[in-house]
Amino acid sequence: MMARKKAGLGERHKRILKFLEKFQADNGYPPSIREIGENTNISSTSVVNYYLNQLEEMNYIERESNVSRGIRLLRNLEGNLSQAAQVISEMFTVPVIGRIVAGEPVPVPSSDFNYYDQETGIDIARSLLPPREKTADLFALEVQGDSMIDAMVNDGDLVVMRSVSSAENGEMVAVWLSDRDETTLKYFFKENGKIRLQPANPSMKPIIIDNPAQVQVQGKVVLVIRRLKG
Repeated sequence: MMARKKAGLGERHKRILKFLEKFQADNGYPPSIREIGENTNISSTSVVNYYLNQLEEMNYIERESNVSRGIRLLRNLEGNLSQAAQVISEMFTVPVIGRIVAGEPVPVPSSDFNYYDQETGIDIARSLLPPREKTADLFALEVQGDSMIDAMVNDGDLVVMRSVSSAENGEMVAVWLSDRDETTLKYFFKENGKIRLQPANPSMKPIIIDNPAQVQVQGKVVLVIRRLKG
């Protein structure tokens, strides 16, 4: 069945294009479908999606179905190349799978790293990460505690991590201490056959683990997202 040819821009098309251009110019990344609906008086996300598909057919936007906020504005209402498109960063969603203690480690359930709320995630601009970082390997944890404050990691911040099972000296990692059933966020050092987990807080002492087998590296920090407290 042939698609119906679009006669031109309707009022809703124009409202969406106007909002896309303003949002992207103000924020440097595209809006979500829900944000488009809320700001153009369209209550249904499926209706928003319908109009976005039409705008794509008319070459006003490009869409990437596998990328969060994957809308790229190509032309503005006048049909000119959008200047805002030059500052759009590709966005993707990282799952927030739980919390990590960044203080003196305390007992947590052994399923702590297995927690995953399917609706919990954070959108990140690809440009914030190292060029060759694979986004599929990333997850995020909410920090509890203040042992890493000198590393600019505060209570309530999010650390985006790459899933790894080993670490190099000096890397900030999330580790599971199997003998204690504890998790913690620290700098990792392997010294003289032992593991030193070093806080970034001069008021706290390092954790020395005599048996390296009891330290299971869960992930390495690649990005810290600050949460400003109002």
